[in-house]
Amino acid sequence: MSSRLNPGAQDLLLVIDVQNDFCAGGALAVPGGDEVVAKINQLATAFAHVLLTQDWHPPGHSSFASQHPGHRPFDTMQLPYGAQTLWPDHCVQGSHGAELHPELAIAHAELILRKGYRAEVDSYSAFYENDRHTPTGLAGYLRERGLQRLFLVGLATDYCVHYSALDGRREGFEVVVLLDACRGLDSNGSLARALSAMRAAGVELREDAG
Repeated sequence: MSSRLNPGAQDLLLVIDVQNDFCAGGALAVPGGDEVVAKINQLATAFAHVLLTQDWHPPGHSSFASQHPGHRPFDTMQLPYGAQTLWPDHCVQGSHGAELHPELAIAHAELILRKGYRAEVDSYSAFYENDRHTPTGLAGYLRERGLQRLFLVGLATDYCVHYSALDGRREGFEVVVLLDACRGLDSNGSLARALSAMRAAGVELREDAG
């Protein structure tokens, strides 16, 4: 993998939400989610710069279907900031489900960015909350570090990877999504739509990282 990617000093591996609740047995398990862990560990050895994101919801988060009587997980409803998919309770702060996958082994990761901790708004993207205005601070961090090209891996391709990729382009970074180190939920065609949107935004999609 490392010989094909050949990442440089201005490249970053951005590992999205490889957490227990998104893997086998988790509250919001992504099909095949566990399969990405070994690939990501191997990829990470080629990068001097690695950043991890972690979904980090308070109990009773507004995106949880349990907070909206009459609604079920995967329903869509309008919240003050727009349309929101409702989810099972997942990645609750301090819970086992919110922990990073135990086999994820990237000791040299430089930052863990937690997102989704505001109770009133969800956060798919590593750059912005779902209101599309409130920044996480990641763009400024990357600029101050002189990082210019982002390689995205993790879960789920059609949600948090997808939104992070679009916002990375929106912020002026080169973005590459390594699809074989991602897995998607693919709810009602969401994966095809996400891939199309990423291509349209100028995201490079690689099927095989090595």
